[in-house]
Amino acid sequence: MRTVYLDYNATTPLDPAVRAAMMPFLEGVYGNPSSIHRVGRQARALLDEARDQVAGLFRCRPSEVIFTSGGTESSNLAIAGTARLLRDKGRHIITSAVEHHAVLHTCDYLERREGFAVTRLPVDAGGRVDPEDVAKALRPDTILVSVMAANNEVGTVQPVAEIGRVCRARGVLFHTDAVQWFGKVACDDIHALEADLVSFCGHKIHGPKGIGGLFIRSPLHPDPLLFGGAHENERRAGTENLAGIAGLAAALVNFVRIPVFDAGWIVPLRDRLRAGLEQLPGVTLRGDRQACLSNTVACTVAGTDSIAVLAGLDMESVCASSGSACSSGSLEPSHVLKAMGVSHEEANALVRFSLGRETTVEEIDHALGVLPGILGRCRR
Repeated sequence: MRTVYLDYNATTPLDPAVRAAMMPFLEGVYGNPSSIHRVGRQARALLDEARDQVAGLFRCRPSEVIFTSGGTESSNLAIAGTARLLRDKGRHIITSAVEHHAVLHTCDYLERREGFAVTRLPVDAGGRVDPEDVAKALRPDTILVSVMAANNEVGTVQPVAEIGRVCRARGVLFHTDAVQWFGKVACDDIHALEADLVSFCGHKIHGPKGIGGLFIRSPLHPDPLLFGGAHENERRAGTENLAGIAGLAAALVNFVRIPVFDAGWIVPLRDRLRAGLEQLPGVTLRGDRQACLSNTVACTVAGTDSIAVLAGLDMESVCASSGSACSSGSLEPSHVLKAMGVSHEEANALVRFSLGRETTVEEIDHALGVLPGILGRCRR
């Protein structure tokens, strides 16, 4: 049996067309876009072209698209940069308890080291934030709200547009981490998210790793995290990763407006996996069953822990995850499940399957076929 890869929320294979878009920058186009000679000007023109492509997709100004090293840096810049910019107006930030650690740890740092106050909103049993809770948490000194568009661990989709409208009505900036959202939910316009700052990256949508971006609604200018040059409209210093940017632009253009995770064919596979898991004793599905990503199935397994189950799956050539790939080596229980009211023991037994465009019925059936034996061995 070939490897069954069911961890697309962690990363995706590089698409051939995206690779082709990157190749000129790995071979002949080697200039620094900041150089004034003809080789540098060629690189600058291609960088501008890639930015125009992304802006055209998002229907925003090219100056509102900032390229970064990935989703983590994008969220760090959005939150820390905005908080530091507006600290004289207020020091209160609102986020949710189920955010990616790129958001939570940034808020923790600002609270611990820079004197900000952070409100972490609760979620319901499905992992959803109530927009009314956002409205109630707003204070005169609130300067920023950050709620993710879709959860990476359980796949729950948040009512970000509604939350964004609540924030705008009160004059508070809104950031959303849309790393897991793009490519899975159709997007014709970045403004549909009703956000002032939107984080995204390449490797979740068959683009390259190490590249991401941040939409920053004009005229907002967050304080930079990196210093050294006037790159990216003075928002992010450092020579641009042209090959990565070309790949990111190609992935966004090819796979966002018409999602690469096509619900039409992936939902039946997801539902087949859900139905099979529900037949297994001690297995409980997690996340909102309606407001959810089309490709994500999360569950907990009673009587064991995620590491044992994932090791057993790996022995049977099935790749899955315990949640965020950034913390897959951690023995800590899922903070997302704990926020959803799941017990400490069960939160330590999260298994996430995330499907992609190469997933087949045979692969789903193989995973379901080997799971009973794996769970029996783990419990013994």
